[in-house]
Amino acid sequence: MLYPLLRPALFGLDAETAHGLALLALKLSPFGRPAKPGGPLATRVAGIDFPNPVGMAAGFDKDGQAPDALLGLGFGFVEVGSITPLPQAGNPRPRLFRLAEDRAVINRMGFNNDGAEIAVSRLAPRHGRPGVIGINIGANKDSADRAADYATMARLMAPLATYLTVNVSSPNTPGLRALQDEGALADLLDAVLEARGLGGPPVFLKVAPDLEPADIEAIGRIAIDKALGALIVSNTTISRPPLKSAHAGETGGLSGAPLRDLAQQRLRDFRRVTGGAIPLVGVGGIATAEDAWARIRAGASLVQLYSAMVYAGPGIARVVTRGLERLMRRDGFASIAEAVGSE
Repeated sequence: MLYPLLRPALFGLDAETAHGLALLALKLSPFGRPAKPGGPLATRVAGIDFPNPVGMAAGFDKDGQAPDALLGLGFGFVEVGSITPLPQAGNPRPRLFRLAEDRAVINRMGFNNDGAEIAVSRLAPRHGRPGVIGINIGANKDSADRAADYATMARLMAPLATYLTVNVSSPNTPGLRALQDEGALADLLDAVLEARGLGGPPVFLKVAPDLEPADIEAIGRIAIDKALGALIVSNTTISRPPLKSAHAGETGGLSGAPLRDLAQQRLRDFRRVTGGAIPLVGVGGIATAEDAWARIRAGASLVQLYSAMVYAGPGIARVVTRGLERLMRRDGFASIAEAVGSE
């Protein structure tokens, strides 16, 4: 309730400084009560029981500093990262821009993070606590063998993660998206799955929205062939729909409201090519319960948000989940799973 009063002050700071303060406030605040398991929005995906389908996307908590505090805001799950084997500073600042007129964000962060060793030291003590925590893994920018980086991260993070996300879709690490090519992706996933080990957490794959039809077909086939836990559709876009903000020309990945229609269409594309054989996680431009419901009806078993919290504040998860309960009752569905793909 305080966020509308605080927002002008936060927006007076550059976006990255404001983000750092928000993360610090979460770390210092007492944890709220996480969503209760077994509620009306509970759903099971990839063998994991989610108390509700609304998650915090990767990028907000890159280093696993405050996952339990985020769960306490009402998110059904939290994805931390992207984390790389070695620490890296990322791209030069400024590299994060609010496009307030468009309710959007452009970032070119470049996988800035504290590295695997520090992430493990933060996440290991919370292991065994309730709550679904995904760990999003990446490769170092200057790595000579990126597939080996992903395998290393899978091995290190598998004991600490409810699920692992292979992120090959960030536009801010040169050459990374080339790992979405069919041959490279199959080899990469084989390395990750082997490193994760038998009985390890399910592996999700996060893809870009800027894909050609042939790429979508190939990724869908590979995801099914490798028995992945889910596809996360999608990351930020390098495309530029009409924008009003003075920051519209900044390079990097665009997220927020202008990504909504593109991400929705990509979700439908992946639903079509996979025929519902693999769960989908809808991300991109989700800001309201109606947005989340539309993504679920289009085929998403789960949804994630991040940029919308910049504009709506930390109460957004509870607002969206309450709205989803209302919409589910309105449309006569007894569960989220029943509604998936029902459009």
